Amino acid sequence: MLTLHWLLTGAAVLTAGVALLIVRRQKKRLERLSESYWELRYEHGQLRAHVNRIDAATHAATAEPEPPATNFIPLSSLKR
Repeated sequence: MLTLHWLLTGAAVLTAGVALLIVRRQKKRLERLSESYWELRYEHGQLRAHVNRIDAATHAATAEPEPPATNFIPLSSLKR
């Protein structure tokens, strides 16, 4: 009976050790993925700003002149 207890204890310790190794590996992987995610977000923002600058420059060079903006006239002033 005592041997069974030691075998179960050994199996539990071995299982806990394997689980600890798996968790550590997953933690490192999650850190790498998180770092990659933030690097990609930064690069995406940089590229978006670059494209917006190019679009604005292209639009300004080729755009037709915009019609003058109409001013807002409140309806209460028209009723008088």
